[in-house]
Amino acid sequence: MDAVTVLLIDDEEKLRSLLKRIISLEGFTVIEAGSLKEANSYLQRDEIDILLCDVKLPDGNGVDFVAETRKKNTRIPIILLTAFGNIADGVQAMKNGAFDYIIKGDDNEKVVPLLHRAAELVDIQRKLAHLQRRLGRQYSFDAIIGNSAAIRNAVELAVKVAATDANVLLLGETGTGKEVFAQSIHQASQRSGEEFVAINCSAFSNELLESELFGYKAGAFTGAVKDKKGLLEEANSGTLFLDEIGEMPLTLQVKLLRVLETKQFIKIGGTKSIKADIRIIAATNRHLQQEVEEGKFREDLFYRLNVFSIEIPSLRDRISDIPLLANHFLALFNEKMNKKIDAIDEACWPLLIAHNWKGNIRELKNIIERAVILAAGPAILPTDLPNELQQLQSQKTGTLSAFDLASVEKLHIQRVLNHTGGNKTETARLLNIGLTTLYRKIEEYGIRTT
Repeated sequence: MDAVTVLLIDDEEKLRSLLKRIISLEGFTVIEAGSLKEANSYLQRDEIDILLCDVKLPDGNGVDFVAETRKKNTRIPIILLTAFGNIADGVQAMKNGAFDYIIKGDDNEKVVPLLHRAAELVDIQRKLAHLQRRLGRQYSFDAIIGNSAAIRNAVELAVKVAATDANVLLLGETGTGKEVFAQSIHQASQRSGEEFVAINCSAFSNELLESELFGYKAGAFTGAVKDKKGLLEEANSGTLFLDEIGEMPLTLQVKLLRVLETKQFIKIGGTKSIKADIRIIAATNRHLQQEVEEGKFREDLFYRLNVFSIEIPSLRDRISDIPLLANHFLALFNEKMNKKIDAIDEACWPLLIAHNWKGNIRELKNIIERAVILAAGPAILPTDLPNELQQLQSQKTGTLSAFDLASVEKLHIQRVLNHTGGNKTETARLLNIGLTTLYRKIEEYGIRTT
């Protein structure tokens, strides 16, 4: 256990000195204060872990001091000492949030055990705070890896909307990291201290999805033997992430729309409305606007969800980020599998860059995990990659490097040309460069156009 600092507040100097000596011998760091004014000055500038405070002080009452301190610091354990036992004071002290209340003299032997119990609580609080900081970093925008313009633009939009309470619609292919964005938006919002609840709408049948979202009352249907709390209730005051919202049936879309409009819902089999103060973040890999036009998604719900939309780029649109992501996953799986693979061999980079990445970041993560399992030496080799990537080795020309910007640019231009069927005007438009610039780069890189 790390060092614990006790602030000892008592106007009797001799007793204070005696207690300090006893407590210090137990390994605690002790700071002395003879009044509440002096104690408050220490609390403002020093890291105090435990308060040991007399009830009767020249400038106030310890019982009231507990209530005042609780308003500023809800965690610090406060032990009150009194020369005269008073049941009413003791009861009020505990109501105000005191850790314990003991009588001087008769209960002197209780002080040290109480301090050790309080120190155990302090240690638990420190570990919890450390865990919360780690989780905060894990789900902060810093957890979104990449320096490409495409991903930075998406992050910038997410940061701006996180500060509001607007509903968000995340658009992008499967595996692009939409849930990471949703978690980061929640973590940066005013709701970060509340629950983040996620559900994949494509993972349940229509009936199960409804019961998962809304919950049900006992007896609502066969098998409903007791009340069940739904995710709308679980997420109250927090954020509900609806992944693959495009898979939600139309009948359920109507009910979700009502929740968004009224901020209330009724459990299956229930009659009483329940408040639902929630922020909705939805995600889909479908073209919802087209789904609306085809009658597969409600237009009114679409506009309710699409208050603020963010397009999460595919990995194909941010290939310059592949080295950062791959090395991140290498470190992750090294730790997870207790392996010591130092690097990804240079010969792997052209293969990783040239791959189509239909599965996006999720596919890259799986490939690196597989490679870490297979790697026998200090580096991941091309032979540790899946067969479809190894086959690219015989197709590539020249020596490419993921750290060589020209190589990345060449591959990207070639891919866009392939996409447009060799149409240079359309390729230049998609690349957002002039047609003359495109011709120059085609000649410079020796890119095939037919």
